Amino acid sequence: MSFAAATDGLRLPDFLGLGVQKGGTTTLHLLLAEHPEVFLPEQKEVHYFSLHYAQGPAWYASHYEAAAAAQQCGDITPYYLFHPEAPARIQALLPQARLIVLLRDPVQRSLSQLFHSRRLGLEPLEPEAAIAAEPQRLAGAGAALAPAAGRHGSHQEHSYVSRSRYERQLPAWQALFAPQQLLILRSEDLFEHPASVWDQLQHFLGLTPLPLGRALPRANAGEGEAGSVSEALRAHLRQELAPTYAAMAADYGLHWP
Repeated sequence: MSFAAATDGLRLPDFLGLGVQKGGTTTLHLLLAEHPEVFLPEQKEVHYFSLHYAQGPAWYASHYEAAAAAQQCGDITPYYLFHPEAPARIQALLPQARLIVLLRDPVQRSLSQLFHSRRLGLEPLEPEAAIAAEPQRLAGAGAALAPAAGRHGSHQEHSYVSRSRYERQLPAWQALFAPQQLLILRSEDLFEHPASVWDQLQHFLGLTPLPLGRALPRANAGEGEAGSVSEALRAHLRQELAPTYAAMAADYGLHWP
């Protein structure tokens, strides 16, 4: 049974995939979309709580008009985890929503996002320069994103290290949602142990258990560019993200080599 919040009778999501970018959320979308008790919009990343909040709940609900009454509706938008306004906005509209978080090795995620931006033509700088420019590029992002229609291009596109600082993002969600509403998983486990993670996802969402029907779809993968990154840059990122590795191990039991 759906437990979505009702606003003037609108059909709204029951669960959200919060992130992370380059952490397997496209694969998560494809996987969940195959379950008959789940409805996901064809357009992944609805971005209501990040880029389109000024459109209002009716605009958001229009993405779910085709859902059957017995289906659970979902929104998988990996920018939500990092967007500073998203936790409070989601709690206000969907206080009972279940939240899925996929966390990838922080250094690997940072590099994957960097080369993703380069492939899309969003990053003109070389990797070392792009990492060095990030703090200046993100300056003032919080104020820019506070209004309902607020946007900040670099916060979304050039936030390579910042998006991997999971220990700075998760507390805002934990402060607003009960522990049983959050499912935090390693992205690597989704790909290395897909049947086990599939079982966890179905149990978390209260879906009728179904076996993993086919090989796990691996979508939106990079082209291996990170293999060309210098050891010096990798070491720099590992040092920058050392607090993240430590916090994830100590507080969440999540480990990466």
